[in-house]
Amino acid sequence: TSGGGGYTINIMGMSDTLQVTKGKDTVRSYRAVKDKSVPKSEQVLCQNRYFCPTCASYLWAHSEEWPEWIYPYASAIDTELPVPKKMTSIMLENAVEWADPRNIPGRDTSNEMFDEYPSYSLEQWHKDHSGI
Repeated sequence: TSGGGGYTINIMGMSDTLQVTKGKDTVRSYRAVKDKSVPKSEQVLCQNRYFCPTCASYLWAHSEEWPEWIYPYASAIDTELPVPKKMTSIMLENAVEWADPRNIPGRDTSNEMFDEYPSYSLEQWHKDHSGI
């Protein structure tokens, strides 16, 4: 689902709207450790990350901390999605040069770009940009 590009497109949706139409019984999940440099007794796990066990495609993430929200990869959604009026690029300090949107000639300079995470949440971005 990520296509081997130097980026991914994550979106946010309401958990109760996700419908898995095929293979629901085969989907698997895992929780990664946020920081492996801290002692094991102090390690914190990330949200549940769901994937296809056959091809290993990442499908969506879900956190018990925010049960009303779900965070699917856009490429895992098979229904039409609206074209965003603006895009936000994050974690650009880790971008490879050929996938860094700052290197695209004629790029839309109104799009927000951050070396790391912005100071606001994904939920706040959606509220500011789509009126939820």
